[in-house]
Amino acid sequence: MNVVLKRVEHDVRALVEGGVDGVLVENIGDRPFHPDTVPPATVAAMTRAVALAVELADDRPVGVNVLRNDAAAGLAVAAATGAQFLRINIHTGSMFTDQGLIHGRAHETLRLRAQLAPDVLLLADILVKHAVAPPGLDAAQHARDTRARGMADALVVSGPETGRAADPLRLDSIRRAVPDAPIWIGSGLDPDSGPRLLRQAHGGIVGTVLHRDGDLNREIDIERVRRFVGSARE
Repeated sequence: MNVVLKRVEHDVRALVEGGVDGVLVENIGDRPFHPDTVPPATVAAMTRAVALAVELADDRPVGVNVLRNDAAAGLAVAAATGAQFLRINIHTGSMFTDQGLIHGRAHETLRLRAQLAPDVLLLADILVKHAVAPPGLDAAQHARDTRARGMADALVVSGPETGRAADPLRLDSIRRAVPDAPIWIGSGLDPDSGPRLLRQAHGGIVGTVLHRDGDLNREIDIERVRRFVGSARE
């Protein structure tokens, strides 16, 4: 845990000093991921990591994503730490993933949020990356269901895998399907694509390109953060 917490401290400081608007903490190092419920050790470790991120984030909002799809653990961590938003990879419907078939649990997540952390915002992926949709499910319908029936506060649109850009046509389709929904881009943003794609969205979750040499296993590089933030805000 000392190694993990040192990495959290370094990365959050680099993100804040580089000018980001918020911080999202994921257990990306837990590959291969548990498909649904993570073990207690993961919840305990995430709680320590997120609490430190909240402390260092300089009043910026901090979010949680417990991979692969443990929204209940994420809400518990948020309630204990003061994190303000939760990313859920599969909130409604089902997706065929590299962990097998995973089902959304919106009915449980919304009721648990009301009990534990009613102010935490839910960011739900639409046809999440590293997954394939069941036959007949398209992005626009999934977005409508996730917003209206799953009651997600915002929608996340990604490319096919980590580091791959979202499809502009899919983004446009989702925007037209749910014009009232905040839409975030969930993967593939870089200094070149960021300004163009962000014009179609309300925000973005940026990961791979901010790490040293674009390697997720390495620490966040403050110069890469500054370069991306500068290009996006232009």
